[in-house]
Amino acid sequence: MSETVAPILQALLDGVMIGGVYAVLSVGLSLVFGVMGIVNFAHAEFLMVGMFVAYFAWAYLGLDPMIGAFVALALVFVVGMGLQRVLIRPILGAPEVAQIFLTVGLLFAMENGALLLFGADYRSVVTPYQTDALLVWSAAPAAEIVDATPRILVGVDKLLAFAMALLLGTAVWVFMRHTRTGRAMRATAQDLMAAKLMGIDTDRMHQIAFGLGVGATAFGGAVVLPYISASPTIGTQFVVLMFTAVVLGGLGSVAGAVVGGLLVGIIQSLSTLVLPIQLQNLVLFVVFILVLAFRPEGIVARRRS
Repeated sequence: MSETVAPILQALLDGVMIGGVYAVLSVGLSLVFGVMGIVNFAHAEFLMVGMFVAYFAWAYLGLDPMIGAFVALALVFVVGMGLQRVLIRPILGAPEVAQIFLTVGLLFAMENGALLLFGADYRSVVTPYQTDALLVWSAAPAAEIVDATPRILVGVDKLLAFAMALLLGTAVWVFMRHTRTGRAMRATAQDLMAAKLMGIDTDRMHQIAFGLGVGATAFGGAVVLPYISASPTIGTQFVVLMFTAVVLGGLGSVAGAVVGGLLVGIIQSLSTLVLPIQLQNLVLFVVFILVLAFRPEGIVARRRS
């Protein structure tokens, strides 16, 4: 393997690792839209909540963030169901502008509430593996590696986050495809009135979909805690990426959200080979604009006749 190829493969591997996490974050957003038909602009704030839940579980209970992620998933799932019943359900039939104002208002309420409770400080965890890396390939034997030796590494923290995201993504897919509740949710998404006529409790399906969507996002926030610090404003760093991923893949398509999340991570990572890191999103947004211009329904979604 040449020295010029190694950096490209390294960037590609890094992109897949972070893209897998973006995929889980985006799946939650796409699931909420697919089942309920509402775009949740506050969705990224649940990532922030998941990070803080995992942080306090680590700080006070000694739980590793990969374990704390399940605590965040369960807690935010329950909170999400409650929010859907109290706030979201009353405006499902309202004009879209009312839905936008409500979710944007929820965004500001959650962010400012977190600032009031936790302050503006960044909080990070310390784990035994967050500075470790696995050697995937090296141009020299392990005993002869020096700083200048071309090699490909993967951080253990990023690998674990990717594995956990893959685990949750697979679990959501199995749930949606092979459980009675999952099939009922899909039926609700396809035809609300037909689902009601078949005896499906569509209000309950909406609650579960919203809870699962925001819970998955909280789970994703928790697993990135070893390499991204928690703060009340962290959602603003991810919200555009999440929406970009779901639009690239096709809004409302869970499979599209996975593809879009992976694409966002890969494009971000590869662009740093030719651009400063401050401009890593430039290429991503160019691709985003081109997709909107030439395939606005997304890469995965089928064109409507």
